[in-house]
Amino acid sequence: MIVELGAFALILALVLSALSLALTTAGRLRLSPVLAGAGGGAMLASAAAIALAFAALIYAFVVSDFSVSNVAMNSHTDKPVFYKVAAAWGSHEGSLLLWCLVITVFGGALALARGLPFGLKTSAVAVQAALSSLFLAFAAFTSNPFFRLDPAPVQGASLNPLLQDPALAVHPPLLYGGYVGFSVCFSLAVAALIEKRVDPAWGRWVRPWALASWALLTVGIALGSFWAYYELGWGGWWFWDPVENASFMPWLAGAALLHSAIVTERRGALAGWTVFLAILAFTFSMLGAFLVRSGVLTSVHAFAVDPQRGMMLLAILGVAAGAAFILFALRAPAIRSGAAFAPVSREGALVLNNLFLTAAAATVLLGTLYPLLLEGVTGATISVGPPYFNAVFNPLMIVACLILPAGPLLAWKRGDLKGALQRLWLAAALAIAAAFAAFFLFEPKKALAAAGLGVGAWLIGGALAELGVRTKAFRAPLAETLRRAKGLPLGAWGMALAHAGLGVFILGAVVETSFKAEAALALPLGGEVAAGPWKARLDAVQVIEGPNYLAEQGRLTIMPVDGRAPERVITAERRFFPAGGQTTTEVGLDFRGLDDVYAVMGDRAATDDGERAWIVRIYYNPWARLIFLGPALMALGGLISLLDRRLRVGAGSRVKKAAQPVEPVEAQA
Repeated sequence: MIVELGAFALILALVLSALSLALTTAGRLRLSPVLAGAGGGAMLASAAAIALAFAALIYAFVVSDFSVSNVAMNSHTDKPVFYKVAAAWGSHEGSLLLWCLVITVFGGALALARGLPFGLKTSAVAVQAALSSLFLAFAAFTSNPFFRLDPAPVQGASLNPLLQDPALAVHPPLLYGGYVGFSVCFSLAVAALIEKRVDPAWGRWVRPWALASWALLTVGIALGSFWAYYELGWGGWWFWDPVENASFMPWLAGAALLHSAIVTERRGALAGWTVFLAILAFTFSMLGAFLVRSGVLTSVHAFAVDPQRGMMLLAILGVAAGAAFILFALRAPAIRSGAAFAPVSREGALVLNNLFLTAAAATVLLGTLYPLLLEGVTGATISVGPPYFNAVFNPLMIVACLILPAGPLLAWKRGDLKGALQRLWLAAALAIAAAFAAFFLFEPKKALAAAGLGVGAWLIGGALAELGVRTKAFRAPLAETLRRAKGLPLGAWGMALAHAGLGVFILGAVVETSFKAEAALALPLGGEVAAGPWKARLDAVQVIEGPNYLAEQGRLTIMPVDGRAPERVITAERRFFPAGGQTTTEVGLDFRGLDDVYAVMGDRAATDDGERAWIVRIYYNPWARLIFLGPALMALGGLISLLDRRLRVGAGSRVKKAAQPVEPVEAQA
């Protein structure tokens, strides 16, 4: 009965979403707040209905109702309850239902938003309802998670063992929050084109949604990267895989949208470009959903592949994005360009930053789709991997990073480049010192790696310099500096933290990729293998029984080669899942400050003397902690900025203007 209730709730959500589209459209055409309000209410009801459907699906997984096809294909009675719940969105059908839940909830939040003009809000809710209706129809008619089997199997096929990890509970929801969050930016952009209203106020309404989506996507990507890092057993955290790229493209577009929206909000400039980026960010999200699910590109991260239904996603992408870009092409010539500005200005720096970010996104798009296009035209198959992205993507991002610290220190309209660079002399000195120190201290000596460390230090120093200028640190009495620091908007703190977080990430990525070491050896009990300054000794191997698996667990002692650090014991496993007949690796991680010592248990082997042994692979990943700390700081910066009352629509009308600005150069910063 509960499963049937869930199926009914899914259809009801579709009907309510379509009703919301009809009512909001009618309300806008007739200028009727009553009809528009009813449309918003229908959007909220649709969100409630899909939440009920999602709860029913989770219930079916928890009770192991194998008469439901989705449950039978992705669950097993021996699986722990935690993974039964998480498995609800571990399949194509379940993850699509999660997508529908997020998009309708965001639509309901948009319907409840205050301070938006009637026409813009009503049109935006209508567009959001149209998007929701497309995806709900897709879920209901081609990917219904409540499809029954008759007769029902006695036992389920279980979930892919790679997905049986705590990260499954949080990674997809966070990732979808970022993906689908850009749908609101998309809806506001299309509504602005319909209403012919793209002005500074519109930029202010878009920016909080872009910021929240970008922050969620940052956390989702970082968590997914860490999940792959410790689960797949190959010692890496990013491989320019098509699925990785699918999440990275909307992140890049979202970052460009954030910076462009600032210019539109503050100066009324780049309005058309901001609209374009708002459409592009969600287009990339839909493209990512297609690439992940269609199977047109091979990926170790793809777990919900269905080529036939993937084509339906391509059709949704074509309809939604195609209509939006056609509307943009028709209305773009009429969008006002806003106030003029000099090339050397805050606006100019943000424009330059946008150009490099969008060019970087274009290189990722080309590298992801080119193998598919080439195979379709010529039949030839190629792979595009790290060498291409290192040669094309990295230089673009390096230039963008070099520009980044100067932007916040330039004035709007016309800036003083010499003055901005003078404020950054300490950051420049720190970057140069870090580069030279890296070149002489790290072995082997690598000039490009040292330069990369200098770029990371430049970003961190630039963020600190910006805060120092705003608070007059070391140039005013401590009490004055603290007063200014207390009075700084949260947005200023958030921006500085996000920029510094990017620098922290670059430090970790450069050191880890440039100076890591690995080794593999067939080890008998008591045998040792070394990589970099660390070695591992295989002390014992035993067979253990888990909730739904058997594992061969190796106990290893991690010790320094030079004996100057304490020893630690870690475990690494090879797990066998009887339900699916699959084997996975569970790596052993020894956190050594900023470094990781990473151990993997391999197959059984034998030494030259015929002694029983096991293949043990050990990785030394220096500064790997910073790779994941950096995105965490970036997302935290986004959250802090989101709490800034200046980003709340209508906040300015409810508070009195401050008697005087915190910083005389506020217009500059």
